[in-house]
Amino acid sequence: MTTAPGQVSVAQPDLRHPLDPDPARATKARAVFALGLLGMLTGLFIGGVVPATVALQLARQARREAYASGGFLTGSVWLRRGERMAWTGLVLVAVSVVAAVVVGVVRLAGAPFGHDYPANMD
Repeated sequence: MTTAPGQVSVAQPDLRHPLDPDPARATKARAVFALGLLGMLTGLFIGGVVPATVALQLARQARREAYASGGFLTGSVWLRRGERMAWTGLVLVAVSVVAAVVVGVVRLAGAPFGHDYPANMD
């Protein structure tokens, strides 16, 4: 609705329908953040792979639910932070596994191969 050509519209912006739900933070967003933090903190001890993987799966579900809700579920910042921490935890797990393999290979290379016979045997 305008008053004259070239003037700014005086129409009211779209108001929310009274039956629409209030925006609320997704409960999975907090769980993703907590599991991502736990995965990051325990990543060097190899135990971080479980909570980090669960956090990434929950983040996928939470994003789908937030998209389907039409903007009434919030918490995307918590989801992003939780996902970043979960990926950091998985990287720490990979680093610790690679370090353990390298240490194992170096120790195996220093060990004698085959039987260790006495010097007076042919």
